[in-house]
Amino acid sequence: MSFSTLLAIPAAVAFIACILFVIFGQVTVRKLRKKPETKHALGLEFTSGWDIFNVATALSVPKSLEKKFKNRAFHANASLLHKHTTMFDRVLAQMFFWSWVFSGTGLIILMVLNWIWNFD
Repeated sequence: MSFSTLLAIPAAVAFIACILFVIFGQVTVRKLRKKPETKHALGLEFTSGWDIFNVATALSVPKSLEKKFKNRAFHANASLLHKHTTMFDRVLAQMFFWSWVFSGTGLIILMVLNWIWNFD
């Protein structure tokens, strides 16, 4: 299997994650921004659209990790978001978040492997 073939797998997943990012932002985060009770619970927005990542993270990570993130000011309030989202929203968040994590991690690992072994 060539390096290009290995690179194509996380790149394809990254493309799917980009599509899911837009869909999740339009379907779920837009309605959460409009509700007064959830408007300020989406976490700190470093750049435009960063609250989409915050909400997806809050709806996707396990409860044990959520307790560690809870005290951070930039993280979204997961318990409040669970009350105001449907099962479809949570599944969409998990699909987006884990495809984003898989593609980013895969691309970083391949970049390090290419640097170590210099694939041609």
